This record gives sequence, C-alpha cells and structure tokens, in this order.
Amino acid sequence: MKNKMIEMFKNIYSDCEGVRVFFSPGRVNLIGEHTDYNGGNVFPCSLSFGTYGAIRTREDNLVRVYSENFKDLGIIEFNIENLKNEKEHDWANYLKGVLDVLDKHGYKIKNGFEMVVYGNIPNGAGLSSSASLELLMAVMMNEIHKLNIDRVELVKYCQEAENKFIGVNCGIMDQFAIGMGKEDSAILLDCNTLKYNYYPIVLKDEVIIIGNTNKRRGLGDSKYNERRSECEKALEELQTELSISSLGKLTEEEFEEHKHLIKSDIRRKRAKHAVYENRRTLKAAAELEKGNLNEFGKLMNQSHISLRDDYEVTGIELDTIVDLAWNFEGTIGARMTGAGFGGCAVFIVKAYKKDEFIDFVSKGYKEKIGYDAEFYIANIGTRTTEI
Repeated sequence: MKNKMIEMFKNIYSDCEGVRVFFSPGRVNLIGEHTDYNGGNVFPCSLSFGTYGAIRTREDNLVRVYSENFKDLGIIEFNIENLKNEKEHDWANYLKGVLDVLDKHGYKIKNGFEMVVYGNIPNGAGLSSSASLELLMAVMMNEIHKLNIDRVELVKYCQEAENKFIGVNCGIMDQFAIGMGKEDSAILLDCNTLKYNYYPIVLKDEVIIIGNTNKRRGLGDSKYNERRSECEKALEELQTELSISSLGKLTEEEFEEHKHLIKSDIRRKRAKHAVYENRRTLKAAAELEKGNLNEFGKLMNQSHISLRDDYEVTGIELDTIVDLAWNFEGTIGARMTGAGFGGCAVFIVKAYKKDEFIDFVSKGYKEKIGYDAEFYIANIGTRTTEI
C-alpha cells in the first residue's frame, strides 16, 4: 500500500521526492456504546482497514490536499496561518481542526504541505473515518516536525478538534481506539480517568464480522447531541442528592434507588442505558478474559436491546440486520456499533458458518429494507503509525 500511495502522490503532484506515508486505522466498538461522554467504560479495537496518507512538506505556508475518496473536490488549498471551517472544504476541515488545536496548544506548524489521502473505511458507516483522519494528521505533524507530543495528549487534541472546530460533541473513544490500538487486542478504557487496559482477543473458531447497513448517518446532524444533553440534564437531577461526577460512577442498584430524581421518563431511560451499558461493558471484558465468549455475546445482545429501547438510537436498518443475525444459528453476539441512526452492526459468528451467515443476513436485509448491506471480516489492527 505504501508504494500505491507514493504513486498516487506522484500522479497528483508530478513528483514524489521526500514523500512519507502513514496509516491510521478505523475502529469498531465491541460493547459500551454512548458511555464515553457519560464517564463510563468502552471496549473498542482498531481495525486493519483505515486511512492512508502520503505527505511532503513545503517551504511556504500553503497546504494542498487531495482525497482519492472525494475526487470531484479536486485539490483543496488553504493557508496554515488562516484556519477556518469552510463548508466547501468538506473533509479537509478535519485536517484544519487538528492543525488549529495544535497551534492553540503552542505547537506552531510553520511549513505547509502537500498531501494525498485514501481511505478504505466506508464513509458514514460509523467506523470512525473522521477520527481516523484526525489521528492521521496529528501523528504526521508530530513525527515530521518532531513535536514529541505524548500519544494520549495527541488523542485528546484530536477530540478537541472534533468538538470545537468541527462542532460535534463526540466523546474520546474513537480517537483513543485509533491512536492507542494494539493488534489482536481490545482496549477497556475508562473515559472518566483515561485509565486503560488491553485485553487479548483470541478467536480460534469465531470471526468478527461488521455489517454496514448502507444507511448513511451524519454524526453532526443526527440526534447525537440531543442524547448527550439529555444525559447531562439527568446527571444534574441526580446530583441534587448524589455526589457523582458522571453517570458512569453509578451501579445499577444505585441508579434504581435514585432514578426518581430524574423528572422526565425520557431522560430516565437515557440515563438507565448509560448506567447499565457501562456495567455491561465491565462484565463483558471480565468474561472475555475468562474465555467465556458465549457470555460476551449475550452481553452484546443486551447492549443492542438497551440501545434500541432505552436510548432509541437504532432505527429499522440496524434493528433488521441485528434481528436477522440473532435468528442465525451460528451467531454468538450481535449489536449496533457507533453512534447509531444507521451505520454498522458488529457480529461474532462461528468461523465455519461465516459465508452462510453473510448470505442469510444479506438476503433477509435486502427483502425487508430494499437495498443491499455490505459485510467485512474484521481483523484487529494497530494504532496510527508511519509505514
């Protein structure tokens, strides 16, 4: 892939002298959805597919970037001294956001650059193409300019870029999984403290499959921000009697004992999901460590039900693809993954039945929804790095 990226760069900018190539993975969250911004735990892993970037610095402060995924936009140009979120610059705003945050934290990038990007993460599928692009930019700048920024700090900067420059109130999970991923391991991350542990995923007779509903979901214009504010309000109501900093601090029992403090039925449901999902995630990591994959799968199923009924972020496409998976004999666990409202589901399936599974779910999905889903066998990759 490195040679392909260099060739791509040469085709766009005429020569490829001094080009360096980086890779930034996508991510899938196995369990722990909408818990990250509620101070809970998540359990993601980085993927073997993601975003590739070829870059060469310039002597001036002009930036010229091109994406093979958005050919119709051509080469986008901006000045490193004038970073503004401009609608017509589309995907390049994620790069600008990272550069802007680095600048605000005292890291002055004085040189512009030329860059070619190619991603094989399905755009809008919920596998975090935006965070992958942000980490790609951050790691490139860190390595090329020898900024020596700690990797966890870089992860925080990328989240800040999405929050403040792009305007999406995402939690830190996506950036953390992509920036800190490890081959054949998931990360149990406490989003409140950023303490984390790697859990090896040993799949002898099973595979992880990602099913893309092909229902596009735009994170910024979805109900993501609405769910977040509902949880923040529920937390405020609980704090009238409880000394807690986040919903992630509560056990199920503590929540049940104090849920009457939440004045709205809707907010009560949202908070219930955040509390119960957080505890499910801790249980799931413990079961995986003991080798109890079937129990892990049951917790995945419970997670989807909670996301469907209490958090209400699934929709007919995700519910259909997961229901079909539940009705297939070789499925160990199935749930939506990502922000919801479309995007992807993740399945753990008996390896010898993977082709049969894809065929069964594909046919059922097309019959009910009217268009095709796509499926990918997910190999667990490593963190953003130079290749």
